[in-house]
Amino acid sequence: MEKDAKKAAKKGLSEFKDFISKGNVIDLAVGVIIGGAFGKIVASLVDNILMPLIGTILGGIDFTGLHFKIGSAYIMYGAFIQSVVDFLIIAFCIFMLVKVMNRFMKKEEKKEAPKKSEEVQLLEEIRDLLAKKK
Repeated sequence: MEKDAKKAAKKGLSEFKDFISKGNVIDLAVGVIIGGAFGKIVASLVDNILMPLIGTILGGIDFTGLHFKIGSAYIMYGAFIQSVVDFLIIAFCIFMLVKVMNRFMKKEEKKEAPKKSEEVQLLEEIRDLLAKKK
């Protein structure tokens, strides 16, 4: 029994190692880390540059302080507006990245088109000529 448990544990660890070492999992982990850092950069851009500029254009409004009170609760709709702007900028950047990646992948697919051998080309020509005779 003990040997079977050790064997199963080794097999499980081996499968997990194979899963982790595959490129897709590592790519995903790198994407999550870079995405988190990019989100912080975008949040800083929105909070420290864009929203103050938009507030100045709209007459000196400070979006971070925009709120209204219902009973003892404060509804911070200014912070929500900033979060929406964050989301829109990140969504636009991801859209552009996907667009570039799709364009790159299409070029890569065109380059990888296999060429037909001379024998296959000759056989296709013979097939076409025989089809014309009928």
